[in-house]
Amino acid sequence: MFLNQLESAEYPINFKNYIEILDNVHLIEELEISLSDFIKFVQNISIDKFDYRYAEGKWTIKDIIQHVIDSERIFCYRALRFSRNDSTELPSFDEVSFSTNTDANKRSIQELLADLSAVRYATLSLFKSFSKEQLLRSGLASGNKISVRAIGFVILGHQKHHQLIFREKYL
Repeated sequence: MFLNQLESAEYPINFKNYIEILDNVHLIEELEISLSDFIKFVQNISIDKFDYRYAEGKWTIKDIIQHVIDSERIFCYRALRFSRNDSTELPSFDEVSFSTNTDANKRSIQELLADLSAVRYATLSLFKSFSKEQLLRSGLASGNKISVRAIGFVILGHQKHHQLIFREKYL
């Protein structure tokens, strides 16, 4: 499943930037590759930057990594529900509430990267289990229609978006 097979009607406009940030990647391959690339990228960041905030009230790198982990878990839950033809509309989640209740800054960067790896391996297992038909199914989350395969690409684009934020604002 390549990105260029995704149609714009399969995801809400608020995810457009996550989709457009990606090249024409293969979903499963990129889920594998991007994890390795992200871990290498983070491991090359100076240790004194992990708790740095570029402005008052902004998240640290550790906060953002935890946010990526939490978001991927939620996106996968949505993908699972929709792939199984569950027509229940799923609610949004409050990323601010999540971020202020994680204690991410008390965790080591190794713990966070191990957690991200565990989540990504579960994501890979889940997306590999989907049939072509299941990948095309969709549901409502946060009041917006989104397909299962679009969720996979949103996971990738969301991670890449935050990696670019690291480069622009933190390094």
